[in-house]
Amino acid sequence: MTAIKHALQRDIFTPNDERLLGIVNVCKAGKKKKNCFLCATVTTERPVQVKVVKVKKSDKGDFYKRQQTWELRDLTEVDAKDASKENPEFDLHFEKVYRWVASSTAEKNSFISCIWKLNQRYLRKKVEFVNVSSQLLEESVPSGESQSVAVGDEDALDDYQELSTREEQDIESMMEMCEYAISNAEAFAEQLSRELQVLDGANIQSIMASEKQVNILMQLLDEALGEVDTIEGKLSSYEEMLQSVKDQMDQISQSNRLIQISNTNNGKLLDEIQFLVNYMDLSKGHIRALQEGDLTSPKGIEACINASEALLQCMNVALRPGHDKLRAVTQQQLLFAELRDTFARRLTNHLNNVFVHQGHDQSSTLSQHTAELTLPKHSPLHRDLLRYAKLMEWLKNTHKEKYEGLSRTYVDYMSRLYEREIKDFFEVAKIKMAGTSKEAKGKFGLHGSSGKLTGSTSSLNKLTVQGSNSRRSQSSSLLDMGNMSASDLDVADRTKFDKIFEQVLSELEPLCLAEQDFISKFFKLQQHPIIAPPLAQPETEELDVVTPSRLPPHHEHRQSLSSEKDVVRLMMNKIFQSIETELNSLIALGDKIDSFNSLYMLVKMSHHVWTAENVDPASYLSTTLGNVLVTVKRNFDKCISGQIRQMEEFKISKKSKVGILPFVTGFEEFAELAETIFRNAERRGDLDKAYVKLIRAVFMNVEKVANESQKTPRDVVMMENFHHIFSTLSRLKISCLDTERREAKQKYTDHLQFYVINSLGQPLEKLNHFFEGVEARVAQGIREEEVSYQLAFNKQELRKVIKEYPGKEVKKGLDNLYKKVDKHLCEEESLLQVVWHSMQDEFIRQYKHFEDLIGRCYPGSGITMEFTIQDMLEYFSSIAQSH
Repeated sequence: MTAIKHALQRDIFTPNDERLLGIVNVCKAGKKKKNCFLCATVTTERPVQVKVVKVKKSDKGDFYKRQQTWELRDLTEVDAKDASKENPEFDLHFEKVYRWVASSTAEKNSFISCIWKLNQRYLRKKVEFVNVSSQLLEESVPSGESQSVAVGDEDALDDYQELSTREEQDIESMMEMCEYAISNAEAFAEQLSRELQVLDGANIQSIMASEKQVNILMQLLDEALGEVDTIEGKLSSYEEMLQSVKDQMDQISQSNRLIQISNTNNGKLLDEIQFLVNYMDLSKGHIRALQEGDLTSPKGIEACINASEALLQCMNVALRPGHDKLRAVTQQQLLFAELRDTFARRLTNHLNNVFVHQGHDQSSTLSQHTAELTLPKHSPLHRDLLRYAKLMEWLKNTHKEKYEGLSRTYVDYMSRLYEREIKDFFEVAKIKMAGTSKEAKGKFGLHGSSGKLTGSTSSLNKLTVQGSNSRRSQSSSLLDMGNMSASDLDVADRTKFDKIFEQVLSELEPLCLAEQDFISKFFKLQQHPIIAPPLAQPETEELDVVTPSRLPPHHEHRQSLSSEKDVVRLMMNKIFQSIETELNSLIALGDKIDSFNSLYMLVKMSHHVWTAENVDPASYLSTTLGNVLVTVKRNFDKCISGQIRQMEEFKISKKSKVGILPFVTGFEEFAELAETIFRNAERRGDLDKAYVKLIRAVFMNVEKVANESQKTPRDVVMMENFHHIFSTLSRLKISCLDTERREAKQKYTDHLQFYVINSLGQPLEKLNHFFEGVEARVAQGIREEEVSYQLAFNKQELRKVIKEYPGKEVKKGLDNLYKKVDKHLCEEESLLQVVWHSMQDEFIRQYKHFEDLIGRCYPGSGITMEFTIQDMLEYFSSIAQSH
């Protein structure tokens, strides 16, 4: 084992600056025996490191290698298994338990003893030894002080000293000087012993010779020791002095630290006090303004605004933790609450009085506007109240209940004021629409009387008395327009109505916009979502006062209003709740006066709705005018439907000729009027749809009347009326009726041709029948030159028929035809010459056709008509001139 120990020291541990102190040959317990060595080592350099190394012999050669290393400080327990019996097994507890079996119990005990010594010296008894015999540990450490045990251990551990390089060189040089150093070791040892004795003697002599110097040295050493004692005494005194200074400095440092803490606390306290003073202190001037400030003068209002803003800022200050427990803060908050309530009460009472007084002043001016079609201006009231806008905002943020009470008071009062003004305004408008006030009473029963229309408005609304105290009105229609002359249609009356209606809308529009703008500014209802103010009272209620009574209760809750814009609209609905009713009443009156007034109202109302939507699509004005526009559009549609119904109910006289139908001329005048009214209108599409409905109804009813006509031929009725329609549409150039214009022209042309052909068959009736028979024979397959051999169509028969129509007889027949056509046609359309000229062309065409048939079917016969084309032209010309 000693040889193995030396080999391990040399080959493994010396290169790593380690010394081998203990070794045991072991194998793992419970496995096939593979021997290895556990070595206890320490490093030669400080700090000393103690390790347990597992060394294994290589399988391929006679050398050893390190396999695993553990730090001894990681060892927690050594378990010898049995302290009373010999047992080679033992356990080492590192990061896990390693179980070993030693080659002998003696080696195991020796290794455990070495580990115990290293534990005592370097680890201060950190490792726990279990099942280890106390006798083994006592043998390792005899009784005595731990210091001596440590020294003994070190000596025992140092029983082997390896030669240094210098010592090896000296030994080699001595052995080289002695020839028999190797061959005769005993002689060499004796020689070395003799030389050592000589050297010892020389040393003794040298020591004895230097005794005097030694005494001197000892004396110097004694003196030096005395000086050292003196210096140590001074150092001790200095140390005591420094300790006293250190104690004093520690006391000063402690005092300074306490002073610094006190200063820090005082600074923080000062900051808190300054914070409270700066943000929770209200000046005496502000307090005086809140308690007794003048709310009538501009300076007083400005002072109250500044004071209220300062108060709100003080109340909204974000207190730091613990501030609310300070009595001064609590008292100040109570003072602020009292000032807030006092000023809110003063402000509410004052604004209530302002509403009442301003209202009385405004009511006194109503009599000035009764005779004029104007609405009183509320700009002075708005200007006076807007001075309090910032105070209203303050009231909204601090006292929601009082703010809502003021809004309720304002809305209730203004609704009554506006109701009176608007009612009087519309009364004046109705009177002006009907003419004078006296005429209006008689015509429309504005005050319960009945009578008969007189003056220019008779064309707007015809009233006839049917018995005592009875009255019937008949609205204007296409039939009325067709039956009346241009003088009967008093355009000035309609223009007057148009101006009055425009004046009504022009007065209402700025009034509503001004009031809505004032409400938004005065009550601070801007177009952003509602956010509850931070100091709102918990028991506040929603603005139920501004919600129209017709809304269900759940609309009164705050959450039902998506934005303050809705609040403005609800307030406007309450204030101007009579506008829509009055407008509908005025529209009904206008429609009663003249159904065509709906055209004017549709254009004007559309324009104002379009203007209002461009300003604010969701405003009260836009919504209200939009609702009224629906009524106007409905009246317009009803007017068109009425015209169509009257066309369908039209009956013609059986004894007189038809001529131009009344509803045809009525459509012409309606189109002229509508084109004038809708020249620059935004709702042109409504008129175009009405045009299409009316013109189709006109077409259908013209054909119906033509079919029913007994006095006038159907073709004449169709020709004259469609010519008139075509002329009207061509003159007015209505783009949406281009198809109908072309259709009217086609119908006029077709029926003109039918009428001419049917009329011309009568003057030359037998000649027409003869040549029709000739054409029938040719159509049956008889050759044209062979027709003359037919008994009924030979040359003699032809000459007989031609002789029945000499020139004089033809002229007489044409003269009778002219008179008949003149009876059929009406004078208004002036189509007689057009029809006569068409008949001339048709007659010449037939004449040429007859001559062509004579030339082809009776060649070389020399048969000709008894009058020429030139004669015919003279007949037509002379007949036209004679009439």
